[in-house]
Amino acid sequence: MKKVVTFGEIMGRLSPPGYGRIIQAQSLNLTFGGGEANVSAALAHLGIPAAHVTKFPDHEMGHAATSYFRKVGVDMQYVQYGGTRLGLYFTEFGAAMRPSKVVYDRADSSFAHLDPKEFNWKEILKDAQWFHWTGISPAISESAAQACKEAIKVANDLGITVSADVNYRKNLWQYGKSVQEVMPDLIAGCDIIVCGKGDAEDILNIVPDGSTKSGWESVCKQIMVKFPRIKKIINTKRGQISASQNTLSATSFNGKQVLKSETVEISQIVDRIGGGDAFMAGYIYGNLILKDEAQSLSFAVAASALKHTIEGDINLANLDEIETVMKGDLTGRLKR
Repeated sequence: MKKVVTFGEIMGRLSPPGYGRIIQAQSLNLTFGGGEANVSAALAHLGIPAAHVTKFPDHEMGHAATSYFRKVGVDMQYVQYGGTRLGLYFTEFGAAMRPSKVVYDRADSSFAHLDPKEFNWKEILKDAQWFHWTGISPAISESAAQACKEAIKVANDLGITVSADVNYRKNLWQYGKSVQEVMPDLIAGCDIIVCGKGDAEDILNIVPDGSTKSGWESVCKQIMVKFPRIKKIINTKRGQISASQNTLSATSFNGKQVLKSETVEISQIVDRIGGGDAFMAGYIYGNLILKDEAQSLSFAVAASALKHTIEGDINLANLDEIETVMKGDLTGRLKR
């Protein structure tokens, strides 16, 4: 099977043990994660060949991050090394009515200062069938945006499926260009995007026009007119009961109709970070293996729900566990 390739920054993640607060912490647990790399890792865990492309500092932290993702099966041969720092983020886990919190410390990372010429995308993508990126990468720096643009162009030339979670992070866009200046050209090269109404307004100035009962469907139709390459738009819906209990569902639009998944209740959240990445990995898996849109959505939602029960950024749920949730079994019965 040809590989899935992802591109984006990987950061160190530091968190107090258990449900402790940062202000209480006398020690911090270190793991690594990044929105796009988490997708590759989840796919590799499910047996799909996956490679991640990024840049790390050439010291212990960069090599530890490389090793971390290699251990879960991600091909890291295309990593470039240079610069001086690995971006970090600090997180504390909420419970009940207390929300989880994240503090970023990622300015001037090696990834932010990458040189687009470091990446030979024709070589990297020659054996690929899918390329995935997110709206985080082009927000970090102009050079990261340029590298992403070049990757998308090569993927388009090679006939590779391109997907993106276009998520808009306002505080990241600090290098002098706005999201509206950069993102439309990148989105134009996508076959599949994850996009909600808020992102469509912030990035594309597209809002519901009243042409359909569903405001999201109206937005999707306008996006597809503006970007005719896009074949499908997907989105997740989270019901926030508390920091410990959520519901999750998803929708897909193919230009003609909206397809909705079942809703899964997550009654005891362990770690919600990476839930969207787990959904994207599940959706890619569904497209490659199940080849049925309803099944792909169901698989993606089940995978994401299970990620909420696993510590760390990466979804380590296995196929049997995901299929069990797909069947509606949320009992968590002991497996012997």
